[in-house]
Amino acid sequence: MEKMGSAESEIENLFENKKRIKNPFVPIGALITAGVLTAGLVSFKKGNSNLGQKLMRARVVVQGATVALMFGSAYYYGDAF
Repeated sequence: MEKMGSAESEIENLFENKKRIKNPFVPIGALITAGVLTAGLVSFKKGNSNLGQKLMRARVVVQGATVALMFGSAYYYGDAF
């Protein structure tokens, strides 16, 4: 049982020592994605399907950029700490 406790404390120490680096562009990208999605859904509801379709395509682009930022941040900062 003591070995289990020491392993858990080692894991806890690892997480305490690791610094979290936050990329401010990721939450901004998520908010932009949500905004474009909302605008597209409102546009569809009002019957403007052309604008709604363009907004949905824009959402895919913005969402892809946000995911790319997440992967890029993870890659860039992955072994830094």
